[in-house]
Amino acid sequence: MGKDFFHIAIDGPVAAGKGTISRLVSKKLKFLYVDTGAMYRMTAFLAHNNSIPYSKENKIVELIKHCHMEMRNPNKDEQDGRLTTVFLNEEDVSWKIRTKEIGQGASKVAILAEVRKVLVKKQKIIAENKNVIMEGRDITHKVLPEADLKIYLTAKTEERAKRRLLQFQQKGFGTSLEEVIDSVKRRDKRDMSRVTDPLKIVPDAWVIDTSDLSIEEVVDLIVEKVNKMRSK
Repeated sequence: MGKDFFHIAIDGPVAAGKGTISRLVSKKLKFLYVDTGAMYRMTAFLAHNNSIPYSKENKIVELIKHCHMEMRNPNKDEQDGRLTTVFLNEEDVSWKIRTKEIGQGASKVAILAEVRKVLVKKQKIIAENKNVIMEGRDITHKVLPEADLKIYLTAKTEERAKRRLLQFQQKGFGTSLEEVIDSVKRRDKRDMSRVTDPLKIVPDAWVIDTSDLSIEEVVDLIVEKVNKMRSK
């Protein structure tokens, strides 16, 4: 990793606030925000559009090896609520990959070891020679193990489920809090028990529990820490 660039790596479970917080931090610091989860969503989107079952690892790997994935911070014409602008083979798929179906597909392709290998390579290339804040499930120990600042963002299960429910409601998906709590618990188990690159807290990570903190408070904590580190 080049010494002229600052890398922030953020891991954490579903609905811990990683995306919103990372986007706001990136805006304040003028860093590139990289949502690695979007890359798994793009993978599921590709598989779905090509009628390839999510279990067909070899076929999915061939698809993503030859596709172009790009992310950038939204410009002034893209202020429609998106956290990042996502291009797949030059097409803006920022909202097309945010459906419930593609989200479920993303969690299925994310357990495929060879798929993860290809996407980790792409993620490392994106981070080269630039200031980035990258979030996902394996960033601190797999994608950016030499990051200047490693953070593990978390929150209590019920609090995360409430946030997830609100997201679903805003998108018009009907479900109950009990169903979402169950879904969050299943997702946590899947993420933490994954054989390849499981979700975990690395020894040098700064653990931030966002349960009782506002988004602004967490953003300010991170920005203050980064500014102190960069001024040394």
